[in-house]
Amino acid sequence: MAPVTQVEGRAYPFGRANIDTDIIIPAKWLKTITRAGLAKGAFETVRAEADNVFDAPEFANAPILIAGDNFGCGSSREHAAWALLDMGVTAVIAPSFSDIFSGNAFKNGILAVALPQTAVERLMDVARTDPIHIDLEVQTVTTRFQDRFAFDIDPFRKNCLLAGTDEIGLTLESGDKIASYEASAATARPWLNGRLAA
Repeated sequence: MAPVTQVEGRAYPFGRANIDTDIIIPAKWLKTITRAGLAKGAFETVRAEADNVFDAPEFANAPILIAGDNFGCGSSREHAAWALLDMGVTAVIAPSFSDIFSGNAFKNGILAVALPQTAVERLMDVARTDPIHIDLEVQTVTTRFQDRFAFDIDPFRKNCLLAGTDEIGLTLESGDKIASYEASAATARPWLNGRLAA
């Protein structure tokens, strides 16, 4: 996955609380065997509403989504993260996230930024007219109006996002060490491989 260091641009000022994964990507879109094209189904029920932010031209291809409390609750479908990525969203700002969504977002290279409700409300106001800047390295969200909001992130997740890797990538980086260990273990304990010592 691509490294995430900074995310800057317009943000969808969505703001609704308790948005579950079925709203992010309805179940009928889960039959796909590819991640491509899920943007068409993302927030389908919200897009059915007149004047929704997702179809407003000024927010087209916005890399940031600002949501309300408990974003990504509901089922564990990883398609929710895939749909956001297919929309071009690489960061979501909300007061809180469901644990499963937060994990799926991280594993797919989406930065989930938890900020207090007052900060989210301020960013919603700014997002209606101006871009927002997120800097993962220094863990801040800023605006051109001198707003500066610090956020916490798990150090492991931060390092993985900055490097553009996940748990599988980290394991693959240790491939030589793993192969060496397996070879020495096979020699020292041949019965583990179904062979008896000579």
